[in-house]
Amino acid sequence: MPRPFDESYDDDEYGDGRKGGLVAKQSAGDNAAPLSISEISALLKRTVEDRFGFVRLRGELSGVKRAASGHLYCALKDDKALIDGVMWRGNAQRIAFRPEDGVEVIATGKLTTYPGRSKYQIVIDSMEIAGEGALLALLEKLRARLAAEGLFAPERKRQLPFLPQVIGVVTSPTGAVIRDILHRLADRFPSHVLVWPVLVQGEGAAAQVANAVRGFSQMPADGPVPRPDLVIVARGGGSIEDLWAFNEEPVVRAVAECSIPVISAVGHETDTTLCDYAADRRAPTPTAAAEIAVPVRAELMATLDELALRKRRCALRPVTLGRERLEARVQRLPKPDAILAAKTQRLDELTDRLRRGLQDRASNAEKRLASVGRPLALLRHRAQASSERLARTGLTPRLLTRRWSMARDSLAPVSRVLPQLDPRLPLQRGYALVKTAEGRAVTSRELAAREAALVLEFRDGDLPVTTGSGDSVSPEPKPAPAAAAPRKPAARPERSNPDRPRQGDLF
Repeated sequence: MPRPFDESYDDDEYGDGRKGGLVAKQSAGDNAAPLSISEISALLKRTVEDRFGFVRLRGELSGVKRAASGHLYCALKDDKALIDGVMWRGNAQRIAFRPEDGVEVIATGKLTTYPGRSKYQIVIDSMEIAGEGALLALLEKLRARLAAEGLFAPERKRQLPFLPQVIGVVTSPTGAVIRDILHRLADRFPSHVLVWPVLVQGEGAAAQVANAVRGFSQMPADGPVPRPDLVIVARGGGSIEDLWAFNEEPVVRAVAECSIPVISAVGHETDTTLCDYAADRRAPTPTAAAEIAVPVRAELMATLDELALRKRRCALRPVTLGRERLEARVQRLPKPDAILAAKTQRLDELTDRLRRGLQDRASNAEKRLASVGRPLALLRHRAQASSERLARTGLTPRLLTRRWSMARDSLAPVSRVLPQLDPRLPLQRGYALVKTAEGRAVTSRELAAREAALVLEFRDGDLPVTTGSGDSVSPEPKPAPAAAAPRKPAARPERSNPDRPRQGDLF
């Protein structure tokens, strides 16, 4: 049975003078069987490795990444082409420098294929620095020029708002970056977020990012859409080529001229762009940018609670100190029982004395009442007899009341004149009453001359005086008139009718 393919190297030229190439010659008239993908991939792998078993390549490193296994993955490129490369752990550990993006190197190894993705790559055995990369040289030149203009000066940096109400985000709307930012903001402090969708790499990405930053900056404060208090320019990690849009001069100038504070969160921790230098704050990752933008709401609430507690403690501190001082003073005061002990004892003694005094007075009153019991009985008998006599005369209480009123009316003028006859009434008007030392009234000069000492009675008291004439004047005292013998009341004639009252008798 004839073979479907004859594997050989064709000696014919490719057309550019080179020889060598794997061809599959089909015999004329054969019914050729197709090859499987694995078979053709194996044929290609063996052919490439046999043909390019040792090569030395010069190019710029890009997308350098160390795997957890220790292997080094990268790409070598120039201005027109790119080839992937891999360096196994044993060789990677012997590199004398740290591979970074943009470093131009010379890599020695062999070419091989990766059937899983139909790619060819170089397995690097050794690597050495060839010179500064063209992209890094261009980047450094642009950085120096913009820094000379003062776009990266520290004094241009503005303070970020402590608690922005509205946050503007310039990033791709479909990537994981915006989801990470929104998730972190929701966890820390929910805020209003405005997303300006842009391309983050490729042609036109730099212009879109610059227009988005300027768009946020030019938004009116009282417009229909709220103006952001903070702008975040974010993108995920990648090679220097992927992040090159954020090194473009339009983006850097837009960030530096933005009237709103800007946080640059482009790439990962080790990635640095010119946008980071122009921004007011650089964040190592987009997630870290969200953490920088807002504080933790729970921590703020805890801080407020602590401040409120400290405020209450400060307000209550004087009260507490006053209470402590008051309690200390109260402890030094004597006990109420000790203060009232003597008074209580005195009260008990007085109470006992009062009780005994009341008992004695009651006993004495009882004795006096018993002694006057008989006169009261006699008076009661006389009153009863008078009542009986009054009843026999025919007098009524009404008649007695009438007589009493008549007598009271007749005595009313006398009662009005009586105060005027008081000998001490003139004393209220400034007069004085002259009396002897024994208290007798002196009504003449002759009587006053006989006395060696007199007493002048004024309105507010007595004033003893001496006359000074007791020795020179010695009139003979006149005999005092004999006191008239008291008249014996005439005997009343016997009444013919003893039951009939006489005139003037009430009973």
